[in-house]
Amino acid sequence: MLRSGNVNKENTIDLIQNMNIDEKIGLDDIPEIDLYMDQVIQLFESKLSKLKRKEEDKVLTKTMINNYAKAKLLMSVKNKKYSKEHLILMSFIYNFKGAISINDIKLMLETIVNKYENGEEYDLRSLYERYLKVTTADSNELEDSVKKKVDKLSDISKEDDFEEKFLLVSSMISMSNMYRRIGEQLIDKFFGEESK
Repeated sequence: MLRSGNVNKENTIDLIQNMNIDEKIGLDDIPEIDLYMDQVIQLFESKLSKLKRKEEDKVLTKTMINNYAKAKLLMSVKNKKYSKEHLILMSFIYNFKGAISINDIKLMLETIVNKYENGEEYDLRSLYERYLKVTTADSNELEDSVKKKVDKLSDISKEDDFEEKFLLVSSMISMSNMYRRIGEQLIDKFFGEESK
């Protein structure tokens, strides 16, 4: 059943702003001391719970963390404690896993994890800081893009409320799929086996 409410620029932008779409774990949110798994889960829940679609959804679980470790998405853990670098990688994984496969995430993180496993340094904090700046800029661009899309769809749908909503959702999913496919192609090109 279609819920009431017009599709217009203001309503859609309000919806996006209320979604906390640009919510991220900042470097300052991650303590310098190593954390136990329960503390890691608590940190992620406290910082990212606004991003959950449903209240009962989990941001991060013990099973997820163990699966990331088994898949070699994280460097080895020392004394059952996770460093700031582990948490940064988990944040990347959290943000990537809704769009790309665990295999693709592994390809992207492999260079970083391997360096740590081999005792080499990698400035993961600097990379993460730049990542946060890029995603903040993306969030700002999104609002402008959605405003333009709503205007276009209002013209196309001829004031039919159902059609406006259907086309807006379809367009968002279509854009998401296109960006995901582009991301997958870039992963294949830059991180795939043939590039090594």
